[in-house]
Amino acid sequence: MEIRISQRVAATPPYPFAEIDAKVRALRERGVDVVDFGVGDPTSPTPDFVVAAVAEAARARATAGYPAYEGDPDYRAAAAEYIRREFGVALDPDREVASTAGSKEAVFHFPLGFVDGGDVVICPTPGYPPYKNGTRFAGGVPYFVPLLEENDFLIDYDAIPEDVCRRAKVIWTNYPNSPTGKVAPGEWLEGLLKWARQYGIIVAADEGCYHEVYFGKRPASVLEVGREGVIVFYSLSKRNNMTCYRVGFVAGDERIISVYKKVKTNVDSGTPTFIQDAAAAALRDRDHAAQMREEYRAKRRVMLTALANAALPPCQSEATFYLWQKAPAGMSGVDLAGKLLEIGVVTTPGEWITDATAEGVNPGRDFVRFALVPPAVQVEAAAARLAVLDFRKR
Repeated sequence: MEIRISQRVAATPPYPFAEIDAKVRALRERGVDVVDFGVGDPTSPTPDFVVAAVAEAARARATAGYPAYEGDPDYRAAAAEYIRREFGVALDPDREVASTAGSKEAVFHFPLGFVDGGDVVICPTPGYPPYKNGTRFAGGVPYFVPLLEENDFLIDYDAIPEDVCRRAKVIWTNYPNSPTGKVAPGEWLEGLLKWARQYGIIVAADEGCYHEVYFGKRPASVLEVGREGVIVFYSLSKRNNMTCYRVGFVAGDERIISVYKKVKTNVDSGTPTFIQDAAAAALRDRDHAAQMREEYRAKRRVMLTALANAALPPCQSEATFYLWQKAPAGMSGVDLAGKLLEIGVVTTPGEWITDATAEGVNPGRDFVRFALVPPAVQVEAAAARLAVLDFRKR
């Protein structure tokens, strides 16, 4: 019997971060002492109060049955309160908020509610793979807009061709941005919404994964500008080191949220309610987020100093736990990643998380991404290894 896979799966390349994990495993099996900056999975523990809340809620919910598809009322209320407290935006938790299993499944499935065959979805590149893969599985066509150094890593929405704008149903944005660390200014957000409403394009803002990891002024939410035609995606994975818990939420225009709920109801049975209980406790706490932010600030300081001492081009980040490091003149990001691998430092080549635009531009070619997730002692070890490199001697 011949087993044939679907065309959409056959056309989907391997997930880049799974590839990085495989390479790290292979190196460790060979006895290489690796410092892994490749995949953005925090290594710090989930805070004790969250673990305790899980245990207590698991006992309390022992006979709870299936969770509500749209999320437990208390959790949705905690999410709405978080948005009000942090951004001054009042939301109706019943109509304008829904729970998610982290961000990935929500991002991937979202186009199913709004995209028909041949519709365009505008995706930033570099960008989270589910933006484009969810679009393709829904029958849509990704249109890639590059995040360029000369544009300060902001989407140049005014440069998107008119015919693309007319065909587009959704534009994905991601600020604070992975991997560049860019924070979107308020005036850019205002311009984005004005531009999107001109064409009837939904703004899908994947903004809540790194919102608490910032090193200057707190990043704004697009909801502070407006919610008409807007949906925001939030996750507790990075805010509270809860990647394995798979919990988050979406919020925004109730018309968009209602469609998302319909999709979600047919896709999954919801995040376990006892996990939502713990997530509600996490959202109500601010201390852990502040502590985590300072941990990343310290690791960022160590690596920025080490990279500068190795004579690599200046690298900064306003937010997130990523560093988008440019390769020296004459080297590509893949070249730089290979050089770093020689000293046991694993990074993600920018080409692996970018797509060429219609004009043939690959904005990740000259970069590597550092995810500052190893423990501080390993970050210090990586900095010491970098001290043997001097790219002025090339």
